[in-house]
Amino acid sequence: MDSRSTQNHRSKTSGGPNVGINPIETVKNLKTQNIGLISLEERIETTSPAGELIVHMFGAIAHFERRLISERTKDGIKAARAKGQKPGRPPLDAETVLALQNLVQARMTAGQAAKQLGIARSRLTD
Repeated sequence: MDSRSTQNHRSKTSGGPNVGINPIETVKNLKTQNIGLISLEERIETTSPAGELIVHMFGAIAHFERRLISERTKDGIKAARAKGQKPGRPPLDAETVLALQNLVQARMTAGQAAKQLGIARSRLTD
């Protein structure tokens, strides 16, 4: 490895999937800046052709897994609907919706109103 043109960056993953991060694009972007990525835990380095191949293979496998998960989810929803089930969260009752609207009209943020009523903020988009 040429120390003049390559900088080493240590990286540890958090253990979970990094949604939205494309490893192949990341490696390409780093390469344009003459930066090599070396993973100490997996012993992979992008400064060699073999290391670059491994990153591409991992990227392809990750893409494949995401597609499988998406396909299985869609199949599960389709099967639930075929059984007459309605997938997803149950809608908020009218009383809760009215309470949310009143709190927001009283100049409370949507997040604060949801917290006060004990519901997740993400439910406000349902």
